[in-house]
Amino acid sequence: MDAFRDALKKNTSLPTKELSRPASDRKLHVRQVPAPPTRPSFLAHPRLRRTSPITQYAIAAALEALGQDSEKITQGELRLGIVFCVMSGCVNYSRRFYDEALRDPSTASPLVFPETVFNAPSSHLAALLKTNAINYTIVGDPGTFLEGIALAADWLTSGKVDGCLVIGAEEVDWITSDAYRRFQRKVILSDGAGALYLKTKSDSVEAAQLTAVTSAHPFLKSQSRHCAAAKMRAELPGSAAGTLLSDGIQNLPVLDSAEKNAWRDWNGERVSVKTILGEGLMAAAAWQCVAAVDAVRTKRSSAANVSVVGCNQQAIGAQFVMSNSISSF
Repeated sequence: MDAFRDALKKNTSLPTKELSRPASDRKLHVRQVPAPPTRPSFLAHPRLRRTSPITQYAIAAALEALGQDSEKITQGELRLGIVFCVMSGCVNYSRRFYDEALRDPSTASPLVFPETVFNAPSSHLAALLKTNAINYTIVGDPGTFLEGIALAADWLTSGKVDGCLVIGAEEVDWITSDAYRRFQRKVILSDGAGALYLKTKSDSVEAAQLTAVTSAHPFLKSQSRHCAAAKMRAELPGSAAGTLLSDGIQNLPVLDSAEKNAWRDWNGERVSVKTILGEGLMAAAAWQCVAAVDAVRTKRSSAANVSVVGCNQQAIGAQFVMSNSISSF
């Protein structure tokens, strides 16, 4: 969180890295998570010996979000629900598996295949925490992260879990980066993860309360991105004093137009994490929420709206406010 806050405070785009594409001299530009200064201790777990970066990012974010509660979960004192949200998934191992199978099926490693499935990261996290509570993986565009938050709130209010972790994660590979380049050449893909830990009662007075998740407004033949974004905006409060807007703007007119138009009357403070960290897809939606919650928790803002106009599926928003009691998310 310290590095995340520092990046947002500087409000300067992080440096890019060149990624090679096979059979081409053209370099792809991405923003990847820098290697940690020391090897994370959780990588010593037997389940994590061959995991792809997306799993490592997700677990790192999850453990940071859980804090001391991770011990309670491991000891069976707290029922933890897990909602893992992803768009591209384990593309590194998928690309490697198909590459090996196409080159020579007789020598393709069967050990690679389990890491290609979408729910591999959440399965590894559950094994690490020794929990067998409810665990969902949701695949969709970035707006799915807010659907995951709504699902977590439902589990909590219905008493299915004592706490719920909602994670958004992605990993970069030349396949996804090159695919995006063919549609939007100026997009800089990035990878990483973000996580929110929701509980019905907070252990800290410095908590943010989830007050709303809007309906999911899909992009349809009869409903454009502009229309869906406007409907999402209408369900969230206006720019009251002290309210932050955490949007998905990335300074690319073609991609930003629907969201910019929906929030054209916003006069309050705003933060656009994608302009700094890049297009992290599901991870970026998680970063938007983390930025909003952190601003409320640290009392820089009394409330925060999150606006997500997804890649190809939906427009959806959420609001967090400063908690006035211990009953909060």
